[in-house]
Amino acid sequence: MGADENHALFGAIGRIAAQLDPSPSARPDTIADRDLVERLVGRLAHLLFPRHLPPPRRGVEPPTAIVWQVFEAFLELTYTLHTVDSHDCPGATHCSAVAEQAARARRLLARLPALREALSADADAAFRGDPAASSQDEIIATYPGFLAVLVYRLAHALHELQVPLLPRMMTEWAHGRTGIDIHPAAVIGPRFFIDHGTGVVIGETTRIGAGVTLYQGVTLGALNFPRDDAGNIVRGRKRHPTIEDGVVIYAEATILGGDTVVGAHSEIGGNVWLTHSVPPRSRVVAPAKLELREPGAAP
Repeated sequence: MGADENHALFGAIGRIAAQLDPSPSARPDTIADRDLVERLVGRLAHLLFPRHLPPPRRGVEPPTAIVWQVFEAFLELTYTLHTVDSHDCPGATHCSAVAEQAARARRLLARLPALREALSADADAAFRGDPAASSQDEIIATYPGFLAVLVYRLAHALHELQVPLLPRMMTEWAHGRTGIDIHPAAVIGPRFFIDHGTGVVIGETTRIGAGVTLYQGVTLGALNFPRDDAGNIVRGRKRHPTIEDGVVIYAEATILGGDTVVGAHSEIGGNVWLTHSVPPRSRVVAPAKLELREPGAAP
């Protein structure tokens, strides 16, 4: 590379560097370490299903040690998500922000038995709904849909505890691992089963009842985004559909809109585009055309 090219390269780097935010508020510790998010998810998953999901680090550790590691990781993650200056926190044991996060961590750990019960019901629904599954053990240990639901249920619990940002980071980690995108604020009932799962999207204000099954590529999304007089998106409104109990939604179906309700025990066929409500026990299918070839005709 010649001198002129070197000069141009360093000039470009300098211009990019000059555009970076030098303000103190852009501290790197205000965003959680993604590796730590993964370790937290791994430790929580191991606590829930120790026989099926190994801990993030090798070796056998007693459950009390794993619980303490979860507690420490949770504190580290959630505390760094708050911009707390050193003069506001002269001592960690006296810092109100640390105390607040510790209380949330204890409440999360207290919820783990109920979360395990809910996830066991999800695994049972998957086993009953998938003839290819040999056991619930196989589902818990290997199914991407179950992993995505496990992380969602943990993240949703943190969302209910008003933990900032971390629930979304957890579900985005699961999204990267499984191809399944579930917003932590969505409300999903028991015995939920996602089969295959790749490409499933479940939006923030979705409501899903009990015993619902989704197949790959299903989108539960927003039909439009209302805006105010200044053109800004209006937040906080229900934008995503409601799916009632016992509904089955087949591959690549798209259901949109906050006013859209799919009635209980309905079936939504593959590739359906649905933007209006349907009553209970409906069967909605995409148009299909059958053509019979003449004998001997070329394929």
